[in-house]
Amino acid sequence: MGTTRVMKEFLTYRNPGPLFLPKGKGFGHPTDTPIVLPSWLSEDEVNYYAAKFDKTGFTGGINYYRNLDINWELTAPWTGAQVKVPVKFVVGDQDLVYNSLGAQDFIHEGGFKKYVPLLEEVVVLEGVAHFLQQEKPDEISKHIHVFLKKFH
Repeated sequence: MGTTRVMKEFLTYRNPGPLFLPKGKGFGHPTDTPIVLPSWLSEDEVNYYAAKFDKTGFTGGINYYRNLDINWELTAPWTGAQVKVPVKFVVGDQDLVYNSLGAQDFIHEGGFKKYVPLLEEVVVLEGVAHFLQQEKPDEISKHIHVFLKKFH
């Protein structure tokens, strides 16, 4: 498929369902289908990321998922730990993680608040996926600015 194609597919992924990569169809459609980049992503940016992964490959990032059991063991001492600072959580409604099994219920039905007791607000941006700081930079900056203004 090629590194550039993988980067374009990953950065523009907009399927809120579980990630499913059918054989021969990449991220759900034929790999010879052109990908139109959104306004927030340029060919130069894609080429930059692709050049970096051409040098290193994807193994480093994938190894995190291959080692989930070890990661759980390494972080076991912090099981049940709470984030005890004020928090505003911003996520896109098209984010793959937000749409993962049980994530929305955890965030909105009290599970998240259990571990982040000073959670002040959850903001779900419509039409935004995983790279929200690139997709909606002005909106994200505004959310950060408004949140931080409360502390001085």
